[in-house]
Amino acid sequence: MTTDSRTAPATTTSPATAEVSDVTTTANPTGPISIPPGGSPRLDIAQVSEALLGKWADARLEARERAARPELHRPLDASVAEHRERVYEQLQLLVKDDVSRRMLPEHLGGPNDNGGNVASFEELVVADPSLQIKAGVQWGLYTSAIIQLGSEEQQHAWVPDAMDLTTPGAFAMTEIGHGSDVQSLATTATFDPAGGEDGEWVIHTPFRAAWKDFLGNAAIHAKAATLFARLITNGVDHGVHCFYVPVRDAAGELLPGISSEDDGEKGGLNGIDNGRLAFDQVRIPRTNLLNRYGDVAPDGTYTSPIESPGRRFFTMLGTLVQGRVSLDGSAIRASQLALHIAITYATQRRQFSAADPTQETVLMDYQAHLHRLLPKLAETYAGAFAHEQLLQAFDDVFSGRADDPESREDLETLAATLKPTSTRLALDTVQECREACGGAGFMAENQLVGLHQDLDVYATFEGDNTVLLQLVAKRLLSDYTSELSSVDRAGIGRFIAQRAEVLAKRHTPWARLGQSVADRGNSRRAFDSMRQAEFQEEMLADRARIKVEEVALALRGAGKMSPADAASEVNKHQVEMLDAARAHADLVRWRAFTAGIEGLEGPGAEGSRAVLTDVRDLFGLTAINDDLAWFLLSGMISTQRGRQIDNDLRRLLWRLRPHVLDLVAAFDIRPGHVRAPIALGGEQERQDEAAAYFRAQRASKSAPVSEKTLRDQAKKAKRAASSRSSVAP
Repeated sequence: MTTDSRTAPATTTSPATAEVSDVTTTANPTGPISIPPGGSPRLDIAQVSEALLGKWADARLEARERAARPELHRPLDASVAEHRERVYEQLQLLVKDDVSRRMLPEHLGGPNDNGGNVASFEELVVADPSLQIKAGVQWGLYTSAIIQLGSEEQQHAWVPDAMDLTTPGAFAMTEIGHGSDVQSLATTATFDPAGGEDGEWVIHTPFRAAWKDFLGNAAIHAKAATLFARLITNGVDHGVHCFYVPVRDAAGELLPGISSEDDGEKGGLNGIDNGRLAFDQVRIPRTNLLNRYGDVAPDGTYTSPIESPGRRFFTMLGTLVQGRVSLDGSAIRASQLALHIAITYATQRRQFSAADPTQETVLMDYQAHLHRLLPKLAETYAGAFAHEQLLQAFDDVFSGRADDPESREDLETLAATLKPTSTRLALDTVQECREACGGAGFMAENQLVGLHQDLDVYATFEGDNTVLLQLVAKRLLSDYTSELSSVDRAGIGRFIAQRAEVLAKRHTPWARLGQSVADRGNSRRAFDSMRQAEFQEEMLADRARIKVEEVALALRGAGKMSPADAASEVNKHQVEMLDAARAHADLVRWRAFTAGIEGLEGPGAEGSRAVLTDVRDLFGLTAINDDLAWFLLSGMISTQRGRQIDNDLRRLLWRLRPHVLDLVAAFDIRPGHVRAPIALGGEQERQDEAAAYFRAQRASKSAPVSEKTLRDQAKKAKRAASSRSSVAP
């Protein structure tokens, strides 16, 4: 029988909990711990789960049912070829379920529900990440490029076959020689007005480094590609545009002039046939240019509704944002799965018996275990609430309700902020959970090793994480510069006054002295002060802004330099730029988490808000503590609070210990998603069997006696005899 920590009698924690007045415990940790008595807050699992489901709850719930189906699950022992074939068959099952119809605009027979489509797609990660990414390539990249960059006529011509897998496709952007530097792609599309009926494009790969590489579907299944190449007409290079290019015939044979190579076995995602494509003077019709943002007439004249080549390029590149949005949500979902497995196991697995003479201690009762898992849990909650905001911004733009340049730029910046943080979090979380499960975590059947392998490349594709954070930093610097240039004389005075206030905090002891006076040497008062939302937001917001300001001031002379010298100057401050972007990401997630807590309403909301506020504080104070040296050196935090913060974090860990199973239960991870014996009752069965055995052994008169017990008894008897002899007459 499995013990549920939410109903088991309260037993315990460690002496550290003595500092926390709202936790009633006994002396010895034996776990699992129930919610403390006395009217303490309790998380309403259903309510929090509903909040995490977000706006597209119905789409997520339907997708979670689908992801629990065994026929969609990742095989454990398949060869690369078998895994690829299985995933392609699974993709056909998704076609039967019409899973991607949500993304289609009304004129193609869909509901134009882009948010619901991505929300549904994200849930596939718990079935098989290979299936998720294969589906993402087919519909989220290849088909989406046609919809986002093509005319209605082109959409009607090519989208139906893409949706039903009549034409599996590849998204042919990345070149081995340039990777994330899309603007420097070398593949060319040169217009020949004399070709075909009204002109043709000649697609050419000029050298080996221009081969399109790492393309999902390219090795075996793709029959067409949405290909990005430099558009050249009348001797003018108009930059990178997207073209629809058939690559294989109906029988799967490569078309003339097209070469393909298989990327082979990878470190993960081996259900996808990644490969390379090259083009040797391949001709396609003039109308195969996806022409929403640029077109060429039969005489070779180029026209575009966007005059600026730079803005046109980044607008066309906007097709990538869907991949970044979906990877952000998928990474958060993967973190939830890993935490569910590790925390469930940790509340059942017992190890070492120092705390109790008759039973060992559950892992979750060790402070080190709380310390390694709960901050990841808190960051995952923050990421989940932030992703919901990103998803709503994405839906507003892609549905057309808010499709303007500023909204697109904001969406791309937010996606570039969250995708690197969530994918890094997922890798760190899965690894920590794997280690927290010991040797059991290394077994393939318990999912964590395979999950880490599959998620590894999430930090690279759809925008390398480091490159994306650089984009965020550049946007922040641009906004900072615009703010300065847009204020009038009176505004400049206010701005200088505001900056003076910040500088006073950083370069004089007054802010630190004020904190010390407020705390008056009382650790509890310092703890309460740092748990105030206003304090955390001020610290995180000031850090984000000051780090941008410091880089902006360091680069203030770059605008007057030559391009080469300016690039060199920026390169000198690249690390600081990345640091500023990460500080911005922490602030975005903290604010989203706070907004999510404030949005809880109705019965049970008070308890849920109380517990989630502890989780939010754990996230916020961990972010501050991780950068504590900067806060201290910048004069933002007093030395007293700096010393106190570690103790405060430990307090929060023990406050949250009784709630850990409720917190992971709100993720709605189902048995069909878990598929890890250690988190499905297998470990609890072993523990119960062992406990029953030792109970029976202790009750048995024939049970062997411990040598240590005999030695202790002999020593006790010897001391007693010695005592008697010393008092004898």
